[in-house]
Amino acid sequence: MTPADLSRTVLHAVHRAVAENALRAPVPARVRVERTRPGGSGDYACAVALQLAGDAGLPALEVARILRERVAAEPGIGRVEITGPGFLSFTLDAPGDSDRAVLDAVREQGSAYGHGGALRDEVLQFHHAREVRAAVTADAVRRLVVSQGARVRISCEEAGEMRAAGEAEWGLLGVPVDAYGTPPVTSPAGPSAPLIPVRPVPAGATARELLERLGPDATRWGLLRPASHDRAPLGDELLVQGEANPLFLVRYAYARTRALTRGAAALGFTSASDAAPAPYESPARPLLDLLADHPRVLLTAARHRAPDRVARQLEAVAHAFFDFHDSCPPLPSGDEKPSAAHRSRLALAEAAGTVLAGGLSLLGISAPAHL
Repeated sequence: MTPADLSRTVLHAVHRAVAENALRAPVPARVRVERTRPGGSGDYACAVALQLAGDAGLPALEVARILRERVAAEPGIGRVEITGPGFLSFTLDAPGDSDRAVLDAVREQGSAYGHGGALRDEVLQFHHAREVRAAVTADAVRRLVVSQGARVRISCEEAGEMRAAGEAEWGLLGVPVDAYGTPPVTSPAGPSAPLIPVRPVPAGATARELLERLGPDATRWGLLRPASHDRAPLGDELLVQGEANPLFLVRYAYARTRALTRGAAALGFTSASDAAPAPYESPARPLLDLLADHPRVLLTAARHRAPDRVARQLEAVAHAFFDFHDSCPPLPSGDEKPSAAHRSRLALAEAAGTVLAGGLSLLGISAPAHL
């Protein structure tokens, strides 16, 4: 069971409790679960009982007991405890089972891992200035919210630079615009969705200037990696072929995962699903936790219109991948024969590569298999 699965399980328990009239409270749109802090009980904790207690007119401890009854028997849940004033603490089944669920989900969903339908009822209209960072940010936000099920339309306040610069430059940056000018409030089909302005700090350069100097991938990363309220550093450091450059680090990590797959094939083995995962060594835990948390990160980034959160997630995955790779090599060395441990490590490395490629795609950045 992944953290996203656990969140849905708890939310389903709330729905059941309300439907059965055991609770009289509005059902929240989502339930947040977090890793238990050091010294705490269980693997994950949730404060939903405290959140519901006031509306339900019950003590939080009583709400927690109602929900525990409906969660404890769910598949993947080993134990549910109530701690403190009403926190639910969850111990999942054996770590190997939880890890397998994460890797199976990544393998089955591929680059769409982390996509979902939480925003499927939303129709969004983003509106941005005729400026390159605003346009690229609006496009990345569109990709994110569409990945969570929303329907989106983008408008630019006026043609300006976007047409004067030529369609070629904007095509290279992967920036579509559905309409120019401020859309009408109503149309023959009825009221339009309210405009959501996209207003990051301007780049201070045109699309053509950035493309000529940096190319499309480095331009998009440079514009999207900082939070929208921060200035975007757009210097030549974005082109440095070294691990101090976060864009290079992320793409190098992905290329390395592909190289591992090719190397394993040359040695005659694969990361067959029935061989993964064996119990992982402790250096793998940070990487496994990041992969398990990826769906939550994507949904949060979509809700907050914050592609910078995806970029930071990819950097964290890349760092964790290299730490894991260096401590637990997925390929045998010397006269060593491929083992179940190597197949398990390869499965984790390939899952990391899938998440990196999918995240880069949401940012509109390519993931080359060779660097």
